[in-house]
Parts: sequence; structure tokens; C-alpha cells
Amino acid sequence: LVPGIRMLGLGSVLQRSNTSLVRLNDNGYEDLVIAIDPGVPEDGKLIEQIKDMVTTASTYLFEATQKRFFFKNVSILIPENWERSPEYKRPKHESYDQADVRVAAPALPGRDEPYTRQFTECGEKAEYIHFTPDFILGKKQNEYGPSGRLFVHEWAHLRWGVFDEYNEDQPYYSAKSKKIEATRCSTGITGKNRFYKCQGGSCITRSCRTNSTTKLYEKDCQFFPDKVQTEKASIMFMQSIDSVLEFCNAENHNQEAPSLQNIKCNFRSTWEVISDSEDFKNTIPMAPPPPPPVFSLLRISERILCLVLDKSGSMSLYNRLNRMNQAAKYFLLQTVENGSWVGMVHFDSAASVKSELIQIKSNSEKNKLLQSLPTQASGGTSICSGITTAFQLNAQIDGSEIVLLTDGEDSTTGNCAKAVKQSGAIIHLIALGPSAERAVIEMSNETESLLCQGRCLSHYGVSGSAILMSVEWLHTSSTAIKKIKEMKLKKK
Repeated sequence: LVPGIRMLGLGSVLQRSNTSLVRLNDNGYEDLVIAIDPGVPEDGKLIEQIKDMVTTASTYLFEATQKRFFFKNVSILIPENWERSPEYKRPKHESYDQADVRVAAPALPGRDEPYTRQFTECGEKAEYIHFTPDFILGKKQNEYGPSGRLFVHEWAHLRWGVFDEYNEDQPYYSAKSKKIEATRCSTGITGKNRFYKCQGGSCITRSCRTNSTTKLYEKDCQFFPDKVQTEKASIMFMQSIDSVLEFCNAENHNQEAPSLQNIKCNFRSTWEVISDSEDFKNTIPMAPPPPPPVFSLLRISERILCLVLDKSGSMSLYNRLNRMNQAAKYFLLQTVENGSWVGMVHFDSAASVKSELIQIKSNSEKNKLLQSLPTQASGGTSICSGITTAFQLNAQIDGSEIVLLTDGEDSTTGNCAKAVKQSGAIIHLIALGPSAERAVIEMSNETESLLCQGRCLSHYGVSGSAILMSVEWLHTSSTAIKKIKEMKLKKK
């Protein structure tokens, strides 16, 4: 298998991916998705504050990474239950499940603490960042500091797999100097240790006492950094301090502290982990400052897709027609969501619409579509006829989908490669014979700019061994096409 190609089952092939779309291009992060949860009340200020947060974060990130990284373009995903606006476009590939940042209500009322869902090892990407609406709107700045700086802190968790340089379970440690030190990085951050506890509407503040058993400060003792600082590190300890502009590095990293970074990353500094990342290895510092991020406002809409079914003569071989119908039935009954719009096209040497787009509200609509499945296989094969007819049915709406089920025995697929590229549609291919991958390569040969990003496997749940492949047509280089051809030759 080509690196990056992984094994998936039929359900995974036809369901939306929850993999991040972010990619690094010329030092800039592209296709970052920030999604607003449908449960968040409509508020235009939220969108503007997200823009402000990312814009300030981009500048801070650029300086913190020694002029290596910035945010280039960002999609803000707006819930379907918000009012329509001429500014809002339809998503292509973006969905809430694959959002890098989710804006949603706190799990517990009043707990607006930002966090990154991170159950991975050191240096591995995390799942997503969670912000609450009140945090985005600036209502929690006294607790957490400027939102742009905090976004960079969370981005380091998400993208590079670094950890906090504090530890709420072990806020203090006994240093080699015999002093009790606050868990932090760097030790150049100055401050005072104070016992602080509130109860019954009143708060007590006093000097910390030493616990005779642990030889550390008592419970409820906290480290309060001085307001005026000169130390520049570290963002993973307390990015809200004005002077903090950097990550701890090998020179100023505090290896003594029981920080999560030390525990999870074998006492390496955050900058060392970041420097080992693929992002870092594939970039060099930029000379000019980066441009501000470009934002796209995308409003979630109903899913629009068309089943494009091959009923050509070769589908009569090896029980392919029956297997195709079983796959289509599985998709309609088990995968497609209520509210989606689904149509159907059959093709042999020509194509015909068997069902206009109908909205799935119950099993009634699904059963109606099932009655339109092909029953006989005959004639030649024109995959392009099926695809172009589906484009007309879907009105070439960005983000609409085509589920193409075919044995792929057609040498003319390159004829519609340009139309596929320009359509804005997502094409999922379920290949029912060994020639289907070759058909994709033929299309790639025609344009040298379309890459089949395949997910292949032998799947035994659909009446025998069927090769299933989920396909997105992506603009790429001829080098990538060459690699796929080499893979095909090796298989032979």
C-alpha cells in the first residue's frame, strides 16, 4: 500500500470522515475548520470574535515559532439552524466532526476552561480544541487572558503534541537547591506563593505553610506570578503573561519540575518536540511578515448526493450487479442520514436519471429509491456519462456528493477529468472489479492533476470480496500520480 492509504469498512467508506483537513503550505496552515455547535444561540459577534482571535493568534504564532508558522485560511462552520446570509457559502468537505476547533457550551455550567482533547502520546496530533461561546466573546479574559494567545497554547497541544508545563496535581516540587518551587517553565518566571481559599462568600489569603509530611506547601497554596516580568518562556506554562513570547527550549527548560510535559515527553522541552515535527522539518523561517488569515463562512446544509450505478454488460459477470445493489442498499438503509437529498442515475453507454433528488425523511423514501435499483446488465460503459448526468442532477453544488458504483471497465474516463476537477463535488468510488483502479489512473493520466486518494480493502460483508474505495478528487502534482502508477506496477 502507498503510505497514507489505510483500510476501511463499507460504513467508513460512505460516511463522512472525521480527519482534520489542515495542511501546511508555504509556512501557512490552510483549511483550518472552526465549527460552531448547533446548540449555540445565534450571535453575529461570535463570528467576528473568532476572526479576531485567529488573526491575533496568527501573529503571535509566527513570532513564537521563530517566523515559521501562521494561519493562512480558515473556514468558520455555521450551524444549519442559524439564519441564512449571502455571506455564507455551502461547505465542500468541512463538517462538525472533523473540525479542528469546536465552539460549544461547557460540559458543566460555568466551566468555561478552554481545552484540547488530547489522549495521544508526545509529539502526536490531538483530536480537537474546545472553546465556549463566553470565552470567544471575551467574557472570561480575566481568568484565561487574551484569546489569541491561548489559541496558540491550545494549537501547540493539537498540532504538535506538547503538554502543559504546569501540573494541577503536583503544583510544587522540592528542587535540588533545597527550595520549594512552583511547577513551571521557565524558572525565570517570578511570583509569590500564597494560601488562597474562599468559603461562604469570604476569601482567606496568607503565606503558605509547609506540610510536615510532604515537605511541600500545603493544599490550596498557589503560585501567583508577578505582573511585571522579563522572562519570555513559556507559552505552555502561562501565555497570558505579557512578556511570554516563546516556548521553553533546551537551554531554559526546567527538567526538575513534575510538569506534564516532562512526564509525557521524557523531560524534553516543548520547543524540542516542536522542532522534531514534520511541520518544522518541512519549513524554513520566512523573511517578510505573513498576510492576515483569510476567512470563509460556511453554513451547514442538507447533504446532497447522487447514486451513480453501472448497469453495463460487464456487470453481469461475477455477480457484480447483485453485489452493487447490495452495497447501494446498505448505503441507503444504514448510512444516509434523514434530511439528506438523494438521487439516482443508471449508466451503460449512456446515462439516465432514475430518481430526481428526494429528501430522506423516513424509510418510505429509502424504499422508493431501492425500487429503482437496476435489475439487468447490458450495453457498453461510459462512466463519464454517469458522472456528468449526476452533476446536472446535483446542480453542481459545492460539497455535493456522488457515490459511483462500477466495475470500472472503461478506458474513456479521462474525458471528464476536467469536469470532475471543476465541479466542487466529492466522488466516492465503490469498485466492483479489478479494473476500477485503472480507470481512475486513466483519468489521472489525462490531466496529470487529479489524485485518487484511495481507501482500499477486501470487504466480505457484501456477498463476496468487493474492493471498496472512497475517492476525493484533489488537485495535486504529477509526482503523486507517478507514485500511484508505480504502486500499480509493483502490484502486477
